[in-house]
Amino acid sequence: MTATNDRRATVTTPTDTQILITREFDAPRELVYQAFTTPELLRRWWHANRCEVLGIEMDVRVGGNWRWAAKAFNGYEFAFYGEYREVVPDERLVTTETFSGVPTAQAVNTTTFTEKDGRTHLEILVAHQTRANRDEHLQSGMEDGLQDALTLLEELVREQI
Repeated sequence: MTATNDRRATVTTPTDTQILITREFDAPRELVYQAFTTPELLRRWWHANRCEVLGIEMDVRVGGNWRWAAKAFNGYEFAFYGEYREVVPDERLVTTETFSGVPTAQAVNTTTFTEKDGRTHLEILVAHQTRANRDEHLQSGMEDGLQDALTLLEELVREQI
């Protein structure tokens, strides 16, 4: 199924250490939340058509760990990993996040899922420890991959309606 819209995420920098990502989905928040917390579903969109997913491990509970590993098409292997700090089903996830390529630059992600009229407003607030870490994240090219991943996520949740 191909998405029937050209909706894109908005990426802003509300403070010197934060990145705010917002996007609306034409699907109930329960489906969007499930796509973030179910390994089999995450595997279908997180790759953004840019890598091969090598593994998805998730223990979705406060204190539980998560790890998503992949291999880029150029052979570079990497992972993102962290711990769940807050889990409110269908509403909110707070996690730490570390990229294996920069293991000293941990961030805290607060992801909220808000529904109105059957549509989900997704908000991801990425709080870095320093402005330099935030700027490096922004300059990494993450936005292009993010846009493609969220388009795949939209297609996935629309299939389930």
